[in-house]
Amino acid sequence: MENFLSALFLQSGYNSALVAIGAALLGIAAGGAGTFIFLRKRALVSDAAAHATLPGICLAFMTMVALGGDGRSLAGLMAGSAISAAAALVLVDWIVRETRLPEDAAIGAVLSVFFGFGIVLMTVVQNMTAGRQAGLESFLLGSTAGMLFNEAVTIAIAGAAAGAVLFLLYRPMTLVAFDPEFAATTGIPVRATDLATMGLVLVVTVIGLKVVGLVLIVAMLIIPAVAARFWTERVDRVVLIASLMGGVSGYLGAALSAAHPQVPTGAVIVLVAFSLFVVSLLLAPARGVVASVFRHLRFQRRVHLRQGLLALARDEPIFDRLTLKVLRGEGYIRGDGVATLQGRATAANALRDEARWEVAREMHLEGSLSGRFDGLNAIEDVFTPDEIRELDRQLGGRIAVVS
Repeated sequence: MENFLSALFLQSGYNSALVAIGAALLGIAAGGAGTFIFLRKRALVSDAAAHATLPGICLAFMTMVALGGDGRSLAGLMAGSAISAAAALVLVDWIVRETRLPEDAAIGAVLSVFFGFGIVLMTVVQNMTAGRQAGLESFLLGSTAGMLFNEAVTIAIAGAAAGAVLFLLYRPMTLVAFDPEFAATTGIPVRATDLATMGLVLVVTVIGLKVVGLVLIVAMLIIPAVAARFWTERVDRVVLIASLMGGVSGYLGAALSAAHPQVPTGAVIVLVAFSLFVVSLLLAPARGVVASVFRHLRFQRRVHLRQGLLALARDEPIFDRLTLKVLRGEGYIRGDGVATLQGRATAANALRDEARWEVAREMHLEGSLSGRFDGLNAIEDVFTPDEIRELDRQLGGRIAVVS
């Protein structure tokens, strides 16, 4: 715990502080960019871009070695990975447009071919006698040990650029994500916007190779966005929450990894992000599992209460234990099952409202009730007082109001 707190407050050394800050910036960029991939239902595209970086890394290493370098320049490796990932995305786009293959099939084919080609090139690189290829395979799962200051600056600059593009293209990307046909009618170039979104994913993927690796960067793009979706219905808030969750995941994951150096940083960051997803899944107030369970229980209770009141009003026997329990809890029946005065009055009014709803249906008011009446709402919450008086007039006083 002491080591974790030291890393959390950037007191574990220069390298640990660099990693924590770089991972947090990566998480912020990944959460924002991944939101639009998630909303556009193109999560697999990020997987294709990530796996397609491997041949670019290997080719960039070979090129730098051929030019007399050691092949370990992060900027050069990132440039190579960006070129190969961009080629993969362009190829996926071309296959979808020019053939009858669906997008998921095109992504699967391109991902497999590029990744397989990368594995072959990685084998060739490992057998080269020139260059410093040791540790190059760490780009698969990420490796932050020995991160240099210029590498952290490169990640920070690229992340800031991705954030700036996200801010500038927020509106068109939002429209295209939800309704590309409408976006096209407003003059927004849908294909160009999609390509810009893919460009953001490409940037985040490339800068994330050093921290979490090409295998796990997909999780950083998707998990924060999915988790944020549980908390709100508004796109701007989803983007904000996803960015915050991504940043927190990166920072906490880097701190935990610094406290336990034998554990890979990228894997810990993804596990922290998944923990936030689980918390969101369970505890989000509108869409979480716990809230859904309570809504279901409340709805179930309302159903049993209504059915029990109608049974009391009609002098029908009640055998359901939950219905009896609800009626007792409200004070509508005694322990021996006999209705109280309050219970009889409430039951009579429930029966009156049931008759009012029947009259409303006969008057062809179903259209106005659509989406507003589920058989459990108070009639005063749906109709105006004038409308209720008209319903009572149609009833002709057949059912009296009990108070």
